[in-house]
Amino acid sequence: MSTPLDRPDSGGLATLDRELEELIREESIEPGDHERFSHYVKKDKILESAITGKPVRALCGKKWTPGRDPEKFPVCPQCKEIYESLIN
Repeated sequence: MSTPLDRPDSGGLATLDRELEELIREESIEPGDHERFSHYVKKDKILESAITGKPVRALCGKKWTPGRDPEKFPVCPQCKEIYESLIN
């Protein structure tokens, strides 16, 4: 009879370690958590994107084609910081 300690690659801490390593790899591909935030973009660029389908670039540098309701997400901290530095 074997125990989880006899097989370190099955379940328990080994599974958590593998999951943590996967999260770290994903994080290194695209640093930050841009998909969970609403971003600041010039209004005319949003309109242009809606008409042409062309991607926009947020103040923080994120580039994407808008397509979701920004009211459902918190404001990107980087965009907010940049915006506040521009208006002050």
